[in-house]
Amino acid sequence: MDNERPGAFLDDYRGKTFKGEWPTIPELFSINVDRFPDRPCFTVFAPDKKTLTYRQANDHIRKVADYLRSIGIGKDSKVAVTGKNSPEWAIAYLAVLQAGAIVVPIDYQLTVAEAVNLIRASDTKALFVDEEKYQDLKTSCPQLLKVMTLYEGGPDYIYTLDAGTAALPPLIPAQEADLAAILFTSGTTGNPKGVMLTHKNFVSDCFLAQGNMTIYPTDVFYALLPIHHSYTMLAVFIEAISVGAEIVFGKRLVVKQIMQELKEGKVTMFLAVPVLFNKFLDGIMKGIKAKGPVVYGLMSGLMGFSGSVKKTIGFNPGRTLFKTVREQANLSTIRICISGGGPLAPEVFRKYNELGIDFVQGYGLTETSPILTLNPTYHYKETSVGKVIPQADLKILDPNEDGIGEIIVKGPMVMAGYYKMEEETKAVFTEDGYFRTGDLGYLDDENYLYLTGRAKNMIVTSGGKNVYPEEIEDKFQLYSEIEQILVRGYYKESSTVSEEIEALIYPSQEWLGELSKNKDEAFTLAEQHMHKIVEEVNQKLLPYQKITRVIVLKEPLEMTTTQKVKRFVTPATGEK
Repeated sequence: MDNERPGAFLDDYRGKTFKGEWPTIPELFSINVDRFPDRPCFTVFAPDKKTLTYRQANDHIRKVADYLRSIGIGKDSKVAVTGKNSPEWAIAYLAVLQAGAIVVPIDYQLTVAEAVNLIRASDTKALFVDEEKYQDLKTSCPQLLKVMTLYEGGPDYIYTLDAGTAALPPLIPAQEADLAAILFTSGTTGNPKGVMLTHKNFVSDCFLAQGNMTIYPTDVFYALLPIHHSYTMLAVFIEAISVGAEIVFGKRLVVKQIMQELKEGKVTMFLAVPVLFNKFLDGIMKGIKAKGPVVYGLMSGLMGFSGSVKKTIGFNPGRTLFKTVREQANLSTIRICISGGGPLAPEVFRKYNELGIDFVQGYGLTETSPILTLNPTYHYKETSVGKVIPQADLKILDPNEDGIGEIIVKGPMVMAGYYKMEEETKAVFTEDGYFRTGDLGYLDDENYLYLTGRAKNMIVTSGGKNVYPEEIEDKFQLYSEIEQILVRGYYKESSTVSEEIEALIYPSQEWLGELSKNKDEAFTLAEQHMHKIVEEVNQKLLPYQKITRVIVLKEPLEMTTTQKVKRFVTPATGEK
């Protein structure tokens, strides 16, 4: 653990580059351009490796910001950015803020109609867009001042924008309390809301999170998940530029390509979602099992020993014992893996640490910038989503006899509200100003948070017991035959008010193909196997948690961009 206060270097720039408690995002970037002008900043490997240093990135940002000002973009203007992860995306984001405006990141996986709705709802004046949707969005949004592109060779390509000799209006730079971004989110259900986050929200959360985890200018972050999402935006993008670290942009969620980019980029900070870490671990463990039962037994014993030593004295012998295993998985340069965006099975958490990788998880929401908790690598708890970060005043509202209640929080990372939605904003804050997360959990005596589920997903059984479906779903994470699972309540009879529990399961298509070449026969075998898995898991559950109905699906459930299954708004009626 590094004993230096996170962001201590900011003291050298306070009163010069910025005033107040926290710099704005452009001021923070400028500080690290001054500190590390020639360090790598943004790198991409596809199709060929290209790297911009902090100085080069800054030159692009200032040029684009001047162009935006020349076409009338300034304070309170909204500019949308939508596209695949890339240095161009990052340049656009920072240039909008440098011009004193507000950035509106939009999920590139949305349909054109959905993106148009968000552009209109946010009062966006200009747009940066990738190749596939350029023409459709340009045609659908004639009200925009300008539509610019993020792909080389495109019309008004970001790196060719130039204000020339145009007279620029006076720059009105943003202050730390000013709005930096509007992030549209619906979680996994409901209508999208525009979360208003200020420069202070982002920058304070960035450095306060470092109170639970030290990062260095020499780190290399991997931006794999969509960068419009608050998790990647803060935990990768802003965290990296806050210390002058490098960002490697990944564009595709393809394991083979990911492994290659991790190796070539010499990535040290690998942030992803549970489903991806599960796939990596499954591949590693299959490789070990393939060496035979004797080797597998020996390796399993060594992994258990490694984990016990780390938990007891802090030293991780797995770094040496399993170096070859990590090299084969292209994880040899990884310093820390961080899981977010959903619950992670404790066994997955434990196995990565046993293999010599500092593996932690955190918790937060878009409305909280997003990080609220993070497991310190030097004192982690496998069943917890982490220790509450400094200045996050996190409490449990109306806890039950087990200490479980709704998680509420107050602090500098909490949003300013929902854009043009006063009633919705008012509804998510308590009378004394705490943000209601909608999540259920409890705190231990060391201020570590444990999640039990979403309040709106809670199932109430006939015995009056509360069941949290996320806890049950976690039990299936290490079954590689299952690609998706959704646990929810259903009413066996329409007249009853209590619920029973069902599981909707979509099998792994790769595994299904191995069962039989005949699709109908493969599906029948899969149904039988899934029922056996549920029976096996039911043995580990409390009586009132047991699954009473299994539905094996032929089509996948709809997913969010962070690979979470979208939940239905209401429970199933019991009809098939």
